[in-house]
Formats: sequence, C-alpha cells, structure tokens
Amino acid sequence: MMKVRDSGMPEEVRWTDFFDPESILRLFGLDRGVDSLIDFGCGYGTFTIAAAKLIPGTVHALDIEPEMIETVRAKCRQAGLANVRSEVRDFVSSGSGLAENSVDSALLFNILHHENPIDLMSEARRILRPGGRLAVIHWNYDPATPRGPSLEIRPRPEQCIQWGRTAGFAFDEEDRFDLRPYHYGLLFRKPGPNERRA
Repeated sequence: MMKVRDSGMPEEVRWTDFFDPESILRLFGLDRGVDSLIDFGCGYGTFTIAAAKLIPGTVHALDIEPEMIETVRAKCRQAGLANVRSEVRDFVSSGSGLAENSVDSALLFNILHHENPIDLMSEARRILRPGGRLAVIHWNYDPATPRGPSLEIRPRPEQCIQWGRTAGFAFDEEDRFDLRPYHYGLLFRKPGPNERRA
C-alpha cells in the first residue's frame, strides 16, 4: 500500500482545538442541498462525524490507516450515527471505489501535499455529480504553524487552485477562506456538462 507523505498530523486532542468542524462545513455551504459526501483521509473523524450530523444521506469515510477507521466507527456507535460508511482504503493508488457522478460533496482536508494531488482531485471530480462541490483545507504556508507537513511539500492556495482547475473544477475567488489561525480553505465546483470552467 502507498502511504501519503507525512502530514505532521497532531494528536487528536490538539487537532480538535484547531477547528469547529460544524462551523467550517456550514461556511463551505455543505449543510444545504447535500445528501451524500465523501471524506478522503478521514483521520480521527473530526469532519466525518460533523458531516454525518448535518446531512441526511450517506457519508463515506476513507482512510489508509485501520486504527483511524476503527476510531471513526467507535465514534459513530457512541453518537448513534448510522449514515457513515467507513472503509480502510488506499484511495491514492486505488481511487475511492465509488461510482461516477454519485456524491454531492467531497472533502480533501490537509491531504494535498501527497505526490499526486491532481489525480486525487480528478478522482473527486469523477465521483461528484455535476454541480457538486469539493472542499479543500490545508495548513498555511508558514513555518510558524505548530504542526503540518514540511514546507517543501506544503501547497500554497494558488497551487491548489491551479491543480483544481487542471482536474476540471471551477473556482471563484469568493470561495477562498481564511481559517485562522493555521489553515486556509478553498471551495471548488464540478461544472455541468455544457458549462465552461471559471
């Protein structure tokens, strides 16, 4: 199995201090008109659980680490959530396993530092329905951040935007977010079949 390059992911207690997951999902607009969602590299389930509480349909949670998937499953049991499908999967090498045009939204949070970011964004685009949204979060390009991947592999927002456009997404500047203190967010959209990309 191929493993994503070291993300510098902090311990869970520290990680949850960085985010209010529900507020961020709402900021991205993923609490409206979304019935299904995929969380690539779900980790501790920080956003998986929040999404499962917000949307009525299925949340697909994928991670290459079995212990992360076990953590997500335990949290789902504890919260009484039955709409999460969690799977140990090397999605970088093998894709998501989901059908084309099958989900409304996708999350790529703190993961685009791996070796094939355009391939991963292309897989997200493949499984998104026309008009579907891809939310991206990454660590700021700043050595002062407390954790995160090394600056040599840490993408700047402009790089992610270019990768997204190369993968076939539309992006508007108004969909760039400052997620202080340590992160930024970008929201991409899969154009319809007869729509020009921005």
